[in-house]
Amino acid sequence: MTEVYLEIGPKKVFACAYDWPGLCRIGRGEEAALEALAAYVPRYKVIADRAGLPFAPGAFTVVERVPGDSTTDFGAISAVPPSDTAPVDAPVAERDTALLCAAWEVFDEVAGVSPQELRKGPRGGGRDRDKMIDHVLGAERAYARKIGVRHRPFTLEDHAARDAMRRDIVDVLSKPSDGGPLAPKGWPARYAARRLTWHVIDHLWEMEDRAT
Repeated sequence: MTEVYLEIGPKKVFACAYDWPGLCRIGRGEEAALEALAAYVPRYKVIADRAGLPFAPGAFTVVERVPGDSTTDFGAISAVPPSDTAPVDAPVAERDTALLCAAWEVFDEVAGVSPQELRKGPRGGGRDRDKMIDHVLGAERAYARKIGVRHRPFTLEDHAARDAMRRDIVDVLSKPSDGGPLAPKGWPARYAARRLTWHVIDHLWEMEDRAT
């Protein structure tokens, strides 16, 4: 079985696979969210394979329901489930960061072959490639502060600065933790890994879909 928690907003629900950071999908209701999660399992396997992890999820089992908020309805995971505050041992920390690093690798590869101008969404919106990359990196800088990692803004072309920030994030998240926030008013390690990986993968899949 694959343990899942549900983040329940006023109008929408996220279903997140607890032990697979980044495998979180949204729907209008619990059933729709779980169906969306199942539909994206084949795409997530690309990330797990890159991380060198066997990935054959069984039936989803909902083990937690946590209240969401307007951020949930907007389309981003927001709530920290109680299970994310449990102590994290070295194998779990290393596994979570392996998946995050795999998501970064695949995102960078897809960005490298995607056209600058991406197909617009159904309402004519959506960022083009470079603006999407810049958005992902800017979010990572903000998320990094939640685990005590601070970096100055850098340009899209400054890969050395990008890689330095990522190394610092991995250095923090790859270590065992007691389950508490990693910085004042920050996030616990498991939630930080989940939020970072989800955001990268969400835009990776968006870029793939809108590049065709």
